[in-house]
Amino acid sequence: MVDAPPDTAEGYRAAREAAAWVDLAERGVLEVTGPQRQKFLQGMLSNDVLGRAPGTGCLAALLTVKGHIQALMRVLVTPEAVLLEMPQDRLSLVERTLEHYRVAAPVRFRARPTAVLGLLGPRAREALRDAGIEVPDLPPESHVSGQLGGLGVLVARASDLPSGFVVHVAPDGAALVREALAHRAHRLEREALDALRVEGGCAWYGPDVTEENLLHEAGLVDSHHSFTKGCYIGQEVIARLDARGGNVNKKLRGLRLSAAVRAGTPILAAGKDVGRVTTAAVSPRFGPIALAYLHRDQATPGTTLDAAGATATVVALPME
Repeated sequence: MVDAPPDTAEGYRAAREAAAWVDLAERGVLEVTGPQRQKFLQGMLSNDVLGRAPGTGCLAALLTVKGHIQALMRVLVTPEAVLLEMPQDRLSLVERTLEHYRVAAPVRFRARPTAVLGLLGPRAREALRDAGIEVPDLPPESHVSGQLGGLGVLVARASDLPSGFVVHVAPDGAALVREALAHRAHRLEREALDALRVEGGCAWYGPDVTEENLLHEAGLVDSHHSFTKGCYIGQEVIARLDARGGNVNKKLRGLRLSAAVRAGTPILAAGKDVGRVTTAAVSPRFGPIALAYLHRDQATPGTTLDAAGATATVVALPME
């Protein structure tokens, strides 16, 4: 293993071999209610929402009419509502957009006060069980409700985390849930989480995906999109791109580096700017690594590039 700060290395090791928890304070939840909530969202989001039963979910995107990504989210269907988990700073924009298209549809939206925590690792389910909630072997984005640390929580299998779950709890109960998890899992620092995300190719909205990007560029078509559903905002752009083989000018790729770099570092090929780092980390297994958008001509695994003087080798994701 490559030398890393002790806290980073310990949390990283726990996330790979046991269980580790992380506070996802930057995430929030928009609650969608009303008798036609799933039908309405079916025409708004990129993935199939209409056919989802309570206890199931999916990843999805809200796009512009030009196919650009306004938000990435986790869709969780409950008996009473559809919960949209996303970055806090996207909540208002998403609510405004949905309200704009609502017209006379019987649906309502509100920000649901929620603290979101992540739990990663092969023993994450065991940690949850020991804390009081039995979680079966769930498909991605499926979820259960129960008691954890004496408080009501929702636990969802989270495929945008490297092998993990998210836990939703009311904000005033977050401290007790953190304490319950801390007795059974190691605290995961953000540096270690970034290393795990880069290794797993987990692109997040904000650091790796913005309104400038398309699903095809970020490699999110398979995880956030359904080709079998009907029309939704931006659908024509996605269909047209796919009909052309999914060819876009830039693609998100993994890099292994000879030295650590920062997010935003330009990537050069023969002195020409061909890309930019989005998330950079130092992995205890692989050393300096990064996610970066690269011009399609330079995105083939094995290609050697320059990142602020460091050698950057393009690698397939997830890293092995």
